[in-house]
Amino acid sequence: MCRNRHEQAEVDEHLLELGLLAETAGAVVVGSVVQDRGPLHAGTLVRRGKVEELALLARTRRADLAIFDEDLTPAQVRNLEKDVGVKILDRSGLILDIFARRARTREARTQVELAQLRYLLPRLTRQWTHLSRQDGGIGQRGVGETQLEIDRRLIRRRIARLASDLRDIETEREERRKKRSAVPRVALVGYTNAGKSTLMNLLTGAGTRVENRLFSTLDPLVRRSERGGRPPFLVVDTVGFIRKLPHHLVASFRSTLEEAAGADLLLHVIDSSSGSLQDQMRSTRDTLESLGLADSPRLLVFNKMDLAPANALDRLGREYPEAVFLSALDPAQADRMEIRVRAALRAAGPAGQAAPAAASLTPVWALGRGGTS
Repeated sequence: MCRNRHEQAEVDEHLLELGLLAETAGAVVVGSVVQDRGPLHAGTLVRRGKVEELALLARTRRADLAIFDEDLTPAQVRNLEKDVGVKILDRSGLILDIFARRARTREARTQVELAQLRYLLPRLTRQWTHLSRQDGGIGQRGVGETQLEIDRRLIRRRIARLASDLRDIETEREERRKKRSAVPRVALVGYTNAGKSTLMNLLTGAGTRVENRLFSTLDPLVRRSERGGRPPFLVVDTVGFIRKLPHHLVASFRSTLEEAAGADLLLHVIDSSSGSLQDQMRSTRDTLESLGLADSPRLLVFNKMDLAPANALDRLGREYPEAVFLSALDPAQADRMEIRVRAALRAAGPAGQAAPAAASLTPVWALGRGGTS
């Protein structure tokens, strides 16, 4: 089916993002296939002709992995692997793999393992080679239990243990949060690689490691901003959001994401150079809404303005007149960014009233080098 220019651009952006995710996970992208709109095949998601096209592409490019931008059922994965002849991975599985590679702290590792097990549990199949019947135990003799049932039970038990560990970690986090409650808190939220870590460095001088790659931050990082002897506020860097963020990850990372829930102000950081800017903003708003933060005080920060299209500043300035426009890598913008944050904190409520008087809410339009997350 023929697409219009807007639809084609959106498809291209989604494929580009999937390619970046694949490269982040260590894969080398050798080609892509797009399924036109129309009826889908229940057994393979894409229609038969597209499966054959994918199989041919995999053979000619010597690929050993095919990644789908949609979530697949266990049956669809089995059928596709049989027909295409390579390992099949869906979008959620890919993102989980990236998170597993990036997890460093005890909390992040616990969250990722919990998400992986919740993803795996419904995907256990009877295709395993070790499904012979086991001898029944006391009270079960003659009934037995398949290895599949044993593994499901063990996974459920592990999930319960990890969930309990996360509750303990969340309690510890809440205690630390209470000790800092007298100081206003600003949480950085937004799409992955929008420049949140760079903005934290701009506001706090934290020297946080900045990488031009997806999901470089998994653990919330809290730093104090007290530039020029002014009353301090805390800046919290959170894990980046993404389109179709797997619900297993949202559930498992809820305690981390809820660092934003305790904030007096959310800085929604946006990559102004992205061709999917509106899509990315919508994904962030949807995730915040799922966390009950839809009505939280918020300041939009359009980052990477130097990399944006030539007319972006005028267009976005008209559409979002109260937003901040800058490049977070330009140190000359630190004072003006801080002024806007302190003004927004005062407007948000009592927590920000300790801040000194600041300039009016004139948009900050400042260009420099593009910041990464």
